[in-house]
Amino acid sequence: MGKKQKRWVYSPPKPATPKVSEDLKTEVTAKANELIETILKPHYIQPPPENPQFNYIIDFYGKWYHSSFYFCAKYCVPGPNAIVPDFEAKFARMQYAGGNRFHLSFMRYTGQWVQLYSDLTIDECLVAIRDEPYFAF
Repeated sequence: MGKKQKRWVYSPPKPATPKVSEDLKTEVTAKANELIETILKPHYIQPPPENPQFNYIIDFYGKWYHSSFYFCAKYCVPGPNAIVPDFEAKFARMQYAGGNRFHLSFMRYTGQWVQLYSDLTIDECLVAIRDEPYFAF
């Protein structure tokens, strides 16, 4: 039985991700902050429990990283043995697709991003984040 020969395979370069303009970044940030302040914070942030045993949400915010906008939740870690006082968990990602369109994904419990929708407008993404059960806590 002979040894398997290695073969070269053509691997085309990945297409470049489109760049997000500063105007679009400003618009997305403003609309996302409005959703965070009017819907997410009043609905999901509760006063700290009297005898906290489990992590609880203390803040919501959004941030840009490369060509994606992330919605994040900040959790408090109570207890005397906590290694850190708080941590960040991303729960939604709007990935820029070009032409003022975004791909919308949620963070699965396994740590993998799952893309739900492709080529949505900003407003369609925000409505989905507000209404879809994938983004609920």
